Amino acid sequence: MTAGWTDDRVGALKKLWLEGQSASQIAKQLGGGVTRNAVIGKVHRLGLSGRAAPSQPARTVAATFRTARPRPTPAAPAQQPSAPRRLEAVQPKPVEPAAPVPAPIPDLPGTATVMTLGAHMCKWPIGDPSSREFSFCGRRSSEGVYCVEHARVAYQPQVRRGSKESGSDLARSLRRYI
Repeated sequence: MTAGWTDDRVGALKKLWLEGQSASQIAKQLGGGVTRNAVIGKVHRLGLSGRAAPSQPARTVAATFRTARPRPTPAAPAQQPSAPRRLEAVQPKPVEPAAPVPAPIPDLPGTATVMTLGAHMCKWPIGDPSSREFSFCGRRSSEGVYCVEHARVAYQPQVRRGSKESGSDLARSLRRYI
């Protein structure tokens, strides 16, 4: 239900607001579907910001300055940090030889096109995909989508973490002891 703001109601609202009554109290006195939020909205639209002085004057807090407490002097001088310990020379681990790189597979003309590619055929792309000569390897694939030769190129063995520590990894791990 909307409150009809007649001139009488607006006059009563202004009077009660300037007397310092709350929006809830004004809404109760006006009655007839006037809510607290309706009172607040009307006050805002009318630009009524000034309120009557509160019944009790606000207490003023006098600014008092306290003298600073004297700080206790330390009984013993602060302990100086010791010199960092020297690290013993770390012998690097012997470098394991890398796995042999497979010989590159010559790009033979592919035997399979997109239309002839089957389930157990190597899907290694050969040539430029935008050209008419683009094709796929087409050799027999026993596991996965590539033949044995192309699978060696496509899939690299995982390097186990921690098996080969680089110099930066070693230096980073030793920082906590310095």
